[in-house]
Amino acid sequence: MRILEIEHCRKHFGENEVLTDISLTVDEGQVVSIIGPSGSGKSTLLRCATLLETMDGGSLKYLDKVAVRDEGGRAVYASPAELKQVRSYFGLVFQNFNLFPHYSVLKNITEAPLLIQKRDKDEVMETARDLLAKMGLSDKADAYPYQLSGGQQQRVSIARALAMKPRMLFFDEPTSALDPELTGEILKVIRALAAEHMTMVIVTHEMAFARDVSDHVIFMDGGVIVEQGKPDIINNPTQDRTIQFLSRFN
Repeated sequence: MRILEIEHCRKHFGENEVLTDISLTVDEGQVVSIIGPSGSGKSTLLRCATLLETMDGGSLKYLDKVAVRDEGGRAVYASPAELKQVRSYFGLVFQNFNLFPHYSVLKNITEAPLLIQKRDKDEVMETARDLLAKMGLSDKADAYPYQLSGGQQQRVSIARALAMKPRMLFFDEPTSALDPELTGEILKVIRALAAEHMTMVIVTHEMAFARDVSDHVIFMDGGVIVEQGKPDIINNPTQDRTIQFLSRFN
């Protein structure tokens, strides 16, 4: 089943075109990694896909819901009610955690399912505690973000996204704010989600991880998709720009 479909996405910031005619699809259970140099448009693409930035042109569809349609080269957004439905399909994990500092770990995880989804409190609490156990944080339910390491905060933010029961997860460079020792614990969590066939799109600079965990890898540069395919393109790229970029890693 197709979860996400983006066609001919374009995005400008002033005179600067940051995304040029980007098209991609993500199927249920698929792990797609997006790699490329800084400034290539990776995070902007993720922000457009998650409705945090507005596309200038192109279309965006989740499952049976059209979030953005293209009319004469201009992006036209669905109604607020329809976009609210679309947002329920995905979760987003930021590079800087974005936890509420004045909320406990448990409240960070349960606030949105209770207030936005209006789910049963007992069910939400049980789900949150199960997720904390899964993240190895059962003893941190009453702690506050400042009392946690960066790796622990990122695991809470993953649990918070999963608590909304999304159909897919987006990760925007989830390890970039962490030192190498803590990076490993986050990659381990994402590997476990991949083993459970969670649908994911991951912007990452961790090349070995992208190669090992992905079903599909996209290399972006200058706001376009330069090369994409099976994860072995990381070891055997065909385009000169991809070869140049990956020579630092191989």
